[in-house]
Amino acid sequence: MLKSITKSIPRIVTLLACAFLLIPIIQSVLAGLTVNYFRGLSSGLTLKWVARVLELYSGSILLSIWIALACLVVTLILGVPAAYALARNPGRASRVLEEFISLPLAIPGLALALALLQLYGTLQGFRTSWTFILVGHVLYTLPFMVRSVLSVLAAIDLKVLEEGAASLGAGPTRRFFDIVVPNALPGILAGALTVVTLSIGEFNLTWMLHTPYLKTLPVGLADSYASMRLEVASAYTLVFFVMIVPLLMAMQWASARAQRIMK
Repeated sequence: MLKSITKSIPRIVTLLACAFLLIPIIQSVLAGLTVNYFRGLSSGLTLKWVARVLELYSGSILLSIWIALACLVVTLILGVPAAYALARNPGRASRVLEEFISLPLAIPGLALALALLQLYGTLQGFRTSWTFILVGHVLYTLPFMVRSVLSVLAAIDLKVLEEGAASLGAGPTRRFFDIVVPNALPGILAGALTVVTLSIGEFNLTWMLHTPYLKTLPVGLADSYASMRLEVASAYTLVFFVMIVPLLMAMQWASARAQRIMK
């Protein structure tokens, strides 16, 4: 009897944690689907608030997707070679460089945004462009890409693989794309999942860098909570989850598939 109770404790704790996380989300989603939040489900269900969000904030939704995809491309171009260089040359210098790359994680988003404003705030064309927000997102998400790829590359013997490819006549570029990238694929996919979700959901940094004409999803969500009906803000939350959840599921599936292929 005692053993069965002991075995069921982790399951009960997990269920309670899931309930703690899911109940507020479900309540917020339902609020965006009800005719009147204060009357609850008895007022009936409707999609008019979702349609209102799509009408008012379609630009914010598209901007968030665009910045997230651009951030993913930039972090792939910078992060994968950086992780390869760190894994290829282990030592004190590599550890110091890794800590410098990870430095934005230790700095609050508002402080990082303030530094960017002080450096580039006078460049009006750049300051009012979506690329200004992109720079902040890249600085914030690049460490996650580097660490994800580096953790995979550190677990394999790169030198042996590269020496074998070099003995067959493969040059540095071909070794990188034919040996390093395929072996780092699980880390690349895990990093891509993290980068995209963090970029879409980032608020503090974006709130400081945005302009009235450049609002991403989280900034628009805060704006809707502050200036509109609670039903509209909750419908905005629903749109956010509809965007994020399929993306998370797709990238988790791709990461698991890549790991199976590598085995």
